[in-house]
Amino acid sequence: MTFALKAPATTSAATTTSQPEVQEKVAAIISDIRTRGDQAVREYSARFDQWEPQWESQSFRLSPEQIEEIVSRVPQQVIDDIRFVQQQVRFFAERQLESMREFEVETLPGVHLGQKHIPVAAAGAYVPGGRYPLLASAHMTILTAKTAGVPRVVACTPPIRGEVPDATVAAMHLAGADEIYLLGGVQAVVGMALGTETMAPVDMLAGPGNAFVAEAKRQLYGEIGIDLFAGPTEILIVADETADPFVVAVDLLSQAEHGPDSPAVLITTSRDLGQAVLDHVEQLLPGMPTRANAEPAWREHGEVHVVHDLDAAYELADTYASEHVQILTAQPRAALAKMRNYGALFLGEGTCVSYGDKVIGTNHVLPTRGAARYTGGLWVGKYLKTVTYQEVTDTASSARLGEVCGRAARVELFEGHARSGDVRAAKYADAPLPWAASRS
Repeated sequence: MTFALKAPATTSAATTTSQPEVQEKVAAIISDIRTRGDQAVREYSARFDQWEPQWESQSFRLSPEQIEEIVSRVPQQVIDDIRFVQQQVRFFAERQLESMREFEVETLPGVHLGQKHIPVAAAGAYVPGGRYPLLASAHMTILTAKTAGVPRVVACTPPIRGEVPDATVAAMHLAGADEIYLLGGVQAVVGMALGTETMAPVDMLAGPGNAFVAEAKRQLYGEIGIDLFAGPTEILIVADETADPFVVAVDLLSQAEHGPDSPAVLITTSRDLGQAVLDHVEQLLPGMPTRANAEPAWREHGEVHVVHDLDAAYELADTYASEHVQILTAQPRAALAKMRNYGALFLGEGTCVSYGDKVIGTNHVLPTRGAARYTGGLWVGKYLKTVTYQEVTDTASSARLGEVCGRAARVELFEGHARSGDVRAAKYADAPLPWAASRS
């Protein structure tokens, strides 16, 4: 039996789609940039970000000298912390890369089949600014692409209130970006995807953003690749009676502060704990500097559900397929065997979703809106094309394959395919070729 101590006030943001007005505005911007290139990009930057480059080159791209000057302004402690976090991200990404095995096998005498991993030639990384300068997104998108072997990584980030976001640029540079543009929003995403007179196009895009950025990626998908379709940040916590309700409340609000549409869900086996968490949230919210986001997110999209045991908790949690799932129970690792739908799993009180967002090393670009039912998040493999190759060096094997190909193709009424098999069976094994009386 399940009952709700707190139900969402409105339909969860995780089930909504782009609003028609967002779709229309984004489509118009894409069409305009496709037609007018740099001029359109410049006009949209001035309109939406109140930003046009004031330096001599009049380019949105930062020169090596400008990057050096910007990085020199960043406090050394911030640089040291960026390097530490990037070391964690790089280490985990390298282990992911090592897990991807290339191979070649001989399936029949002289029949060689192989698998290779080829990095995309160019990737675009969008690092948001807006209400928060997301340094961590530079680590997750740029550094992961470079670890995968992408030779050209283009990175864009917007100015913040007309100012250069020094720490973000430093993070982009230290992550290995080959080109850095002080450019934000839809105009940045479209510029990278389609290219302009001064920006060569990329093959895929990665990185979070607001509803307009997400919609631009959705509309461009197919023309280019993307990491995934992203929505508002989500957190779901599974807790039993051993959990600390204060910690649970803090962790729920840590993700609610992302935005007023961010769902925060608690599923617990203890009604007492659920009520204590509700009480702590009410005490914590008034003093939060990010209350303007966290409070409406909690009021509108916060949920607390009580279930009879942990099996029921895991089952209910899987129906949400949440971006972040945190397990605060006596035996947190049990969730590894019990759960299947999540973007990332955080086991025990010693870790938290914020570690994943900022410092621990796993990628924080994760599926939302229920997409964890069918995909994981951004990782090294997203930047690699897994391709196959074939070679047949044994004529007897080719003849055998040709005979089977001819029969199999004719069952499907593909006569041309059948004939490709027939000619090899005829050439290598003197099989009859009834559809061709002679061959010169």
